[in-house]
Amino acid sequence: MTGLRHRRSWVVLIFLAVVAALAGTVWRYGYLQALEQLARRAEGDLALASDRLSTELQVYQELAVLLTDHPMFDALDDPARRVAAQAQLLEVADKTAALDVAYADLSGRVLVSANGLTPEDVSGTAYFRRALQGALGSDHGVRAPLNRRAYYYAAPTFDATGHVRGAVVVVADVASIELAWPGNAPAVFFTDVNGEVFITNRFELLFWTRPPGGIGLVPPDGPAPEFRAAQTGVHEIWNIRWGPYVPERALHLQRHLPIVGLTGEILVNAAPARRLAWLQSSAVAAICLAFGAMLFLATERRRTLAQANAVLETRVARRTRALSEANALLRQEISERKEAEAALTRAQADLVQAGKLSALGQMSAGISHELNQPLMAIRSFAENGTEYLARGRADKAGENLARIADLAHRMGRIIRNLRAFARQESEDVRQVDIVAILDSAIELTGARMRQDAVTIRFVRPDRPIWVRGGDVRLGQVFVNLLTNAADAMEGRDGKTIEIEVAETGPLRVIIRDNGPGIDVPDKVFEPFYSTKEVGASEGMGLGLSISYGIVQSFGGDIRGENGPDGGAVFTVQLEPWQAEQAA
Repeated sequence: MTGLRHRRSWVVLIFLAVVAALAGTVWRYGYLQALEQLARRAEGDLALASDRLSTELQVYQELAVLLTDHPMFDALDDPARRVAAQAQLLEVADKTAALDVAYADLSGRVLVSANGLTPEDVSGTAYFRRALQGALGSDHGVRAPLNRRAYYYAAPTFDATGHVRGAVVVVADVASIELAWPGNAPAVFFTDVNGEVFITNRFELLFWTRPPGGIGLVPPDGPAPEFRAAQTGVHEIWNIRWGPYVPERALHLQRHLPIVGLTGEILVNAAPARRLAWLQSSAVAAICLAFGAMLFLATERRRTLAQANAVLETRVARRTRALSEANALLRQEISERKEAEAALTRAQADLVQAGKLSALGQMSAGISHELNQPLMAIRSFAENGTEYLARGRADKAGENLARIADLAHRMGRIIRNLRAFARQESEDVRQVDIVAILDSAIELTGARMRQDAVTIRFVRPDRPIWVRGGDVRLGQVFVNLLTNAADAMEGRDGKTIEIEVAETGPLRVIIRDNGPGIDVPDKVFEPFYSTKEVGASEGMGLGLSISYGIVQSFGGDIRGENGPDGGAVFTVQLEPWQAEQAA
């Protein structure tokens, strides 16, 4: 008994260790997936902020260029013309919100200024020296007499001989550009070549600089706050305590802006990604523990019944030996009863165990694999709908909501079909359009294909082609084939999937890719056979096995082979729909 308890304790400990390892794997995978989605949104936010900054500054750049040919800069030696030119420049500055607009001669002396905020001599500035070379000059910084953050543009003016005779200087107020940014946007800041934060929507980070190590930021004065950087997959995560409006755990991305001479950087809160990963791993651990508890109780019950049966057999044998000499007929009846009871007990135990294992196999083999594609599409349409609502485009948001409702209805049909397939039931064979089913599969996998830069070439017939089958399950077959082709071509250039409907001879749907091909074509339709790496998305090895069963249930056939030019070729043969068959 002690040895049995010891073995049971080891089994429980091993099971808990496996569950912990599985939950950790799910957490890691879910966290990386969530960070990938967060990075895509952060890249969009950073691109939007960078484009907004470039557009704002471009207004002042174009203003400087447009003013170079203005006649008000002619004959500024006349005091009256200077007064008139100053009035015109003041009007331009007021209309464009520029801090100052000025004109300097060839020596760098400012002859006229809208607000008088430009230094009287700009000959030593980099932007003016660039303008003297006949090109557009630009610079930024905090300089007297402004003592404010400003961006400078200098455009050269030319005389009748084509020589530079001066420059138009336009000074942009950086603070006014920052005030126009949304207040609920992630933390964005722009650093110059010296690593100093010059523009940001978090004013507490203003003038922070990059330390000598090249990672993070330190304030211009005072001690450096806590900072740690970690690499999670391909993503850089910063653990910081820089203020109440900067996330403590943030995903860091950057983008170079050579046009304005700055580098845009963004910090996006990574806490939601961790919460989602914990939720997924907790759900997997809870399911595994529940299954383990049920299996443990079933095993304990079976062991108890076996012990009781052994005790009963011992007692019956003892009594049988006592009565065997008295009545041979009674001995025979008792022996037959013992055999019947033992056979019944074994049959009941085997039937209960087989039923539980069968139900478990049916549920785990279908639901997680079949619902992933519609769920990904629903999530994509939901994100698009949210974005359209934010932009005030209710009609487009309504279209996305309608597609979500359609996909939810389709998921319900998929669940019913999976239940029927798991019970070895068949969906009613009816007339379906294989062209429409292929269009639906291509649309369902469109986001994945665009993300992986996969080109789908579908030689689409210009009319419906009717076959015997079910639209939901046939659609899932082609979704599985398309996603498997995309997975096989991962890391390659020029990824292409070709789809052809051949009507000569047996009706066939041919799907080709330019991936590495199939290692063992004879095993590709076996359950749990997969060439994907452990932990890879959808790498359970059930997709092609389920697809094979679906096509077989409709009287068709599916086979996979390697093409003559490389890549995999899957051929799905289906039975055409004929009126006499329907009759």
